[in-house]
Parts: sequence; structure tokens; C-alpha cells
Amino acid sequence: MVETAQELTEHARVQERIDVVLRIMGGGFGGTYGKGKPLVDALEDVAQEALLHEDIGLAQRFQRFAAYAGGELFLEILEMYYDEEARRRSEEGMRRMAAMGADRAVAALDVLCRDKPDATAADARDLFRGIARSVDHLGLGTGEGGIRLSTRDMRRLQQYGHMEILLRNLPRPASPEAARMVSDVLADADAGLLAQLLELKARRAGLAALRAAVEDPGSSESALHACLKNQEWIFGGAYVTELARRQYTPDTILDIPLLRGDGSLHVVELKRANVKDLVIRRSGHLMLGAPPHHAVSQAQNYLRAMDENRQSILAEHGVDTRRASATVVIGHPRYVGGSITSQEIAETLRTYNSHKARIEVITYETLLESATRMLALSSAQQDPDSNEEPA
Repeated sequence: MVETAQELTEHARVQERIDVVLRIMGGGFGGTYGKGKPLVDALEDVAQEALLHEDIGLAQRFQRFAAYAGGELFLEILEMYYDEEARRRSEEGMRRMAAMGADRAVAALDVLCRDKPDATAADARDLFRGIARSVDHLGLGTGEGGIRLSTRDMRRLQQYGHMEILLRNLPRPASPEAARMVSDVLADADAGLLAQLLELKARRAGLAALRAAVEDPGSSESALHACLKNQEWIFGGAYVTELARRQYTPDTILDIPLLRGDGSLHVVELKRANVKDLVIRRSGHLMLGAPPHHAVSQAQNYLRAMDENRQSILAEHGVDTRRASATVVIGHPRYVGGSITSQEIAETLRTYNSHKARIEVITYETLLESATRMLALSSAQQDPDSNEEPA
């Protein structure tokens, strides 16, 4: 798969990094096969180099290779993505599962109609809602009557988790009028506009997930990180992409490394939203508490390490870390104690940030509000009537 992928790029730097991967892997079948962290790192380096050349498809391919090498994906998943025969088998399995589900649904409706001949559509909806809720009470037993999933079954479950259900070649609508309407919609569809609308929908979902995590007082840093992964748009339009590699020096692992338009690095350090001492009141004055100071010190150490290793990082990974910048995202006014208002927190952070050249501290509230405004602006631009003057 790696050798096949190498044929998909003409960029010399990407091909060089793929050569490194192949050297680590050794002679292939029957030879000494190198793996472990060196292989994962080398695959992530290819993904990052592809991102720098704006080859998103190849970058995603090597990110999946790295996930497989790191034990996060089964081989069958890669085969489904990049082996046509394996993909055909997977689609056939998906069709059978969908058909089986539809068949079971019809059987459930038959029972409903038999027991309640005057059943309505509302009754059918209630039936399936009940079935969906009852799923929470199902589990895998440990006794003789329990179900033990084999490795093969586990792989199939993961495989279905990576599938997208695509509806193709659906039967024609029942009425000529419906067929005409569908034809008109498809004829007038703008593929670019549809893609933008789908992107907006995905961003709204991502923002909603982040807001829910922030509003949950028990959310950990890893939970917040999961909501922000590959969501670089939330941090503003200055960033091109989130880099695949998170470690550039032995003792620094970055939460979210972002690439600026000029090729330089920007580090996002994430902390919990539930921070009581984000801002404190001392002798009548407001100031940052210990948690944000610790987070800023951590970001300072990261930037110092980047400065000191700039040449080697640029040579090995193609990322310019000289005078890199950072954003610390920490806390939310809803969790701050001491009757300190949201406006007071914002003013305190504004004063603090005015004395910092390379590091900015913001709250999740600020991040969410900024992203919401960006999303509203993008949505307005997609509305053909938004630029019309009112009558």
C-alpha cells in the first residue's frame, strides 16, 4: 500500500519521506520488518509533508497508515479504503445489513398491525422509539449464555463504524410529479454550493459538540481535545490546517499544532473548562489565578524548545518554528467563583494579554463566541437573499 501510494505524488519531499518509511519497513515479505514508534512517526511525517503540499487525500491515507501501524485500525479498514475488491465485499455486507434491518422493521410493523389494526403512523413511530430505547438495556453476558465476540467480529464492527451509507440509483419516485420535482432539483444543483452547505453543517455539529463538552463540568482535557481535533476553523481564518505531527522535540507533545498561511507554527494548549480560580480577586484587584499561569509557563517552555531546535525541525519536518506563537484555551466564566462577571474576566485577560508578545490566553466562552460569529457570517454568505436591501 505504501509503494502504491508513492506513485500518487510528484512532490520530491513527499517521496523522500515515503522512502524513509520503506527503509524502516525493511525488505518487505520475508525480511526484517521494522515497526513500532519509528514507523508510526515516519508515516505521520509523510502525512504532514503531504499537508504542506496541500495534498489532503494523500495526507489522510498516511494518517490511516499511521493509525494502523499504531494499533488503532485493523488491516481490513485500510483494505476497505484502498482495495477495490475488499471495498466491494464491504459494500455487499453493508447492503445485507441494511436489508436485514429493513426486513426486521417490516416484521415489527406487521406485528403492530396485527395487534392493532387501526394503528397510525404515530403508533409506528412510538414503536420504533421504544425499540431504540430498549437497546440501552442490551449487553454482552459473561456466563454460558453470553455472547463472546471473536476478533473477526470485532474487526467487522470497527469496519462498519468507518462506513458511510451512500444512497445510489434509488428507485424512481412513485408519481410523475415527484419525479419532475426531483429532476428539477438535481438539474439546478450547484455542486460547489452543496459542498459548502455540507461543510457548514459539519461545522455546526462540531461547534455544538464542543459547546456541550464545555457545559459539562466533568469534561476532561482529552474530551475537549477530541471535540477540537481537525477543527482548525474554530481558531480563525489565519490557520491553514492542523498538522499531523504533534511531537517535534523529545520532551514536547503539542495539543493542537496549527499551520499558518506563511508556513509557521502556532501551538494551541488546551486546559479544562471547569477552572474555579481562572480569575481571582486580591486586595480589591482582579488577576489571573494559578491554573492559567501554569498553562502559560507550559506554553513558554514549548516555544523555547521550538526556538532552540528550529533548524533541525525545519530540516526534518518542513515546519518553521522560529518565533512560533501560542494560544492557551482555559476556563469558562460559568465555573469561576467569587461573583466575578464574564465582562470582568474578559477585561482581566485583555490586560494580561497586552503584556504578552507570543502567547494569548482565552476562555472557551471567547472561543465559542468567535466561532459562532464566523459560522453565522459563512451562513449569511450562502444565503442568496442576504445581500438584498429590505423593501
